Amino acid sequence: MFLNIIDFFTDAFASLQTRLFESVVQPLAFNVGAGNLLDLAFEGTGWFLVGLLQIIFMLCVIAPLEKWRPLAQTSNPSAVRVDVAYTLIHRLGLFKLIMFFTFENGLEVAFGLLRVQGFPTLNVDALWPGVTDQALVSFVLYLIVFDFVNYVIHRGQHQFNRWWALHALHHSQRHMTMWTDNRNHVLDDIITALLLSVVAKLIGVGPGQFVALVAIGQLSENFQHANFKCSFGRWGDRLWVSPRFHRLHHSIGLGHESAGRQTLGGHNFGVLFPWWDMLFKTADFSNRYEPTGIRDQVEEGRDYGNDLWSQQKLGLIRLFERRTSA
Repeated sequence: MFLNIIDFFTDAFASLQTRLFESVVQPLAFNVGAGNLLDLAFEGTGWFLVGLLQIIFMLCVIAPLEKWRPLAQTSNPSAVRVDVAYTLIHRLGLFKLIMFFTFENGLEVAFGLLRVQGFPTLNVDALWPGVTDQALVSFVLYLIVFDFVNYVIHRGQHQFNRWWALHALHHSQRHMTMWTDNRNHVLDDIITALLLSVVAKLIGVGPGQFVALVAIGQLSENFQHANFKCSFGRWGDRLWVSPRFHRLHHSIGLGHESAGRQTLGGHNFGVLFPWWDMLFKTADFSNRYEPTGIRDQVEEGRDYGNDLWSQQKLGLIRLFERRTSA
């Protein structure tokens, strides 16, 4: 039954992607002289469609939850509008388009050369042989592997001063909503996207699986950032990252500092599963909802920018400062 449902949605998505590509994208590609990029255009159509469906889900499901049980009244709507702009740029394909024609293209060439030289691929799903539903099992395995990689990346963003200089932009939002997930410095996004792409190629994740893995992670993160008072209870919070669990990660003096000191570190780095935080002792399951932001915003009035361009500029300034603190 479950597999039939998955097959239905998979087939429906593939049909919709093909129709959009053949009716809009392909004619446009030929009109602008980009007929040699049809494979790339078809993949881009899939990413655009996934992003569009995510935004529809956010507006139809998560937004009503924010109105139903808001944690705080948003006193700065313009700050939220900036986050909406970040989300549209990422989810509707502009960021992915830039990555396709720059870094990811080079990555494809590099791995192609490695394959010619006989460089092996570690097919993680082959580690679980003899399972009837191989497709579902392999997807779950890849999801767990990707979540661990995301945990390691997130720890790095909070551990190294230069990386934190970029990632701090994400934590500077004092009015967290479902749109906050994509509030990132472009260099931070590029580093993360490249690391995940390398891992995907190393362990044998197919293009369709990669899109699904990213889509699930993004929607879950939208929900985690929502202005919505919600936890999954004592045991549920230990199975999947809840809005309460993740809000503590964004809380001033808690989520991005170690043991209350003004040093990099923090708690609750998990993206989907809190298991890694529990395993590496970075979990905080406190039943509280604290104000979000960064200590130096509140105590020193440090400026992180009020619009997209100033935020990106200030991120670069922080990156090249002699010293960067939390």
